[in-house]
This record gives sequence, structure tokens and C-alpha cells, in this order.
Amino acid sequence: MQSTHTRRGQRGLTMVESLVALVVLSTGMLGIAGLYVTSLKAERNALSRTHAVYLVNDIIDRIRANAPARGAYDTASYTGGPQDKGCVAGTTNCSSAALAEDDLYHWIEEVKTALPNYKTATVTFTPAASAGQPDNFRVRLEWVDAGDGSQQNAPSSLETNVQIIPVKP
Repeated sequence: MQSTHTRRGQRGLTMVESLVALVVLSTGMLGIAGLYVTSLKAERNALSRTHAVYLVNDIIDRIRANAPARGAYDTASYTGGPQDKGCVAGTTNCSSAALAEDDLYHWIEEVKTALPNYKTATVTFTPAASAGQPDNFRVRLEWVDAGDGSQQNAPSSLETNVQIIPVKP
């Protein structure tokens, strides 16, 4: 006699299986979204650091180009900060010291633009101990990197010390 009993295959998914699959998929998608947000924050912070490196090199190049006024690049010597002297635009024939003040003014304005959360931008000049020895310049930028809104980030900084041997023009 032949058996009429045959096994029936499973058709489709049960509701429980569907919910478990949905939970696993949702957890994975939330993890990916979190990584994406973290990578965007890290990218913004890396861009800020790149701008800071560019700006530090910019002021060092300006100091080298205006060697006679090397002491005038010390930001501490300007009460209220350096002022725009109109030298960069070429509207005024400036002395070396006025050009240094103008350079500092425009440099600080660039820092404000490139690093919107900037805290300080300073150049410190220490003259050479004796003739033929290098002058010391310390350039320091400090800013606050972009946070996630829920916490206060500690400030980031970039400091460069450069020695330049003065050359008599």
C-alpha cells in the first residue's frame, strides 16, 4: 500500500523570523550611521589642522621675506593687536615695521577665517644672543575642534619654533 503522507516544504517566513531579521539589520545600519558621523567629525578636524599648518608656514615665510623688521613680528608688542596699514594691497609705501604689522593683521584675519573656533594666534620673537646667532620665533595657534554638540572639546594647538639667522640687507 502506498503512503499518501508527503512532507510539505516550508513556505515563507514566520513573523518572529522577520522581526529578528529586521532587528539585526537595524542594528547594523545604526552602527554604520554612527561611523559615518564620526568620520565626518574626524575629517573636519583634520582639515582644521591642515589649515593651521598652512597658516604657520605662511607667517614664517612673511617673516623671512621681511628680515629687517624681524622684531616687529612679535604679537605681544601690539596693544590691542596689529592694525591694517594698507601695505598688502599696495595702496601705501610702508616701512619694514609697518609691513610687519600689516602682515600680522592680515595673517590673524586669515586665521579667523580658516579656523572659526580659534582662540589664539601668536608670534613670539626672541633676538639672537650674539651676532651671527639665529633669532628665535615661536608661532602658536590654538583652536577648538568641531564637537558633537554634547560635550566641550579640549582646544587643539599647533606650535612651531623656528630659528632664522638675521641677514643684513
